Order: sequence, then C-alpha cells, then structure tokens
Amino acid sequence: MAEGGYGEGGENPPQPPFDKGGSRVVWIIGVLLLGLLAGCGGDSAQPPNNGEAAPTFQAPNLAGNQVKVPSDFSGKVVALRFWADWCPYCRKEMTELQPVYARLHERGLEILAVNVAQDRDTVRRFIEPLGIRYPVLLDPEGATARAYGVNALPITWLLDRQGVVRGKIVGEATAEVFEKTVQRLLDQGIAGVGEAGQVAPSSPALLPEGEGSVAHGR
Repeated sequence: MAEGGYGEGGENPPQPPFDKGGSRVVWIIGVLLLGLLAGCGGDSAQPPNNGEAAPTFQAPNLAGNQVKVPSDFSGKVVALRFWADWCPYCRKEMTELQPVYARLHERGLEILAVNVAQDRDTVRRFIEPLGIRYPVLLDPEGATARAYGVNALPITWLLDRQGVVRGKIVGEATAEVFEKTVQRLLDQGIAGVGEAGQVAPSSPALLPEGEGSVAHGR
C-alpha cells in the first residue's frame, strides 16, 4: 500500500518552501506539535481501518455552531481534511478544492476542513482570504486528530454515504486526483477497492509520485 506525505511513510520530510527563516520555524513547531498531540492522552488512538465505522465527533464551526460527524451528513460522501495554517501545502490545496466542491456538492460531496490545534481567530484570518465555501471545523485540543491517527498534514479521510471509512489521501493532492477519488465513492461506492482494502493497480486514484498517496485503510 502506497504511503506518502511528510511525517508518515517518508524517511525525509520535504523542506518547507519558505524564504523567511521565521516561517520555517513555525513549520518546525507545527510538526513537533503533531508529535505531541499523537502522544497525548495515555492510550494512543489507532487510525480506523478500511470498512470500519468512522470515529464520531462533535466540533464547532467558525460560527460557533456544533457539527456532528458523520451523523449530520448521512447519505453524503464526506472528505475530512485535516490542516493547519503552518502547513506549507494547505493554502494552495484548500483553494483548489473549492471548484471541485462547487461541482460535486449537489451530488452529495461534503468537504470538512478540520483545523488541528489552533484558535478560532487564527483559523479565521487564514480562511477568509481563500474564498472557500465548504465548512471549516475547529479541533482546538487535537482530540479529533488523535481519533483519526493524524500525524502528518495535510491528510484527508474519506467516508462513504453510510459513514464508513473508505480510504485516505496522505499528503498534498491535486484537485484532479481528489476529484477522481471522490467520484468513485459518489458513483460506485467502493469501486476499485479490493477485498483487502488496497487500491486496485489500475485505479485512477493512485497518485503520481510527489503528489501524496491514496491508501484505503491502514
């Protein structure tokens, strides 16, 4: 099973594409924070397996309203995208996913951008210039990130219309790759996924080298 993305599966994390030393320091602090979150709370949560019910959680959106996942999105394909403002890839990817969301939302796609361990004002300052219309949720203590075994950003977990885990995208993905992946869930449920939960060799969901990876289950 292909794995990718810094902090998970790769030996050497990519260098952040920042010119200013201060920005690189923020990136390093963010990576360390993920490590601390992963080790908090005694028993370390294991990421869900392909075919299991998605871990349930409740989180506030930017307006302060509580959102229940996945129950509030029954019948929809949900992409849970974990991110933070220090992630060097998140701004570009979040912006590029908006047109995909606009095209596929009426067909049942919901993208939930779950911010990891940052306060509401920080998240709002980052989000407002992007012009995205899909929901942004707050995970200030990192509890949801731990429940999904997040130890790298960005990472996107994919849930089918019944709230069952059907895979994850590790690392940065182009809008084209993301759209092909969720189209499979919208059109045919888990088409292209073998009995063991692996992506079929001919599957268009396999990502080109350097653009993250798709893994169905652990």
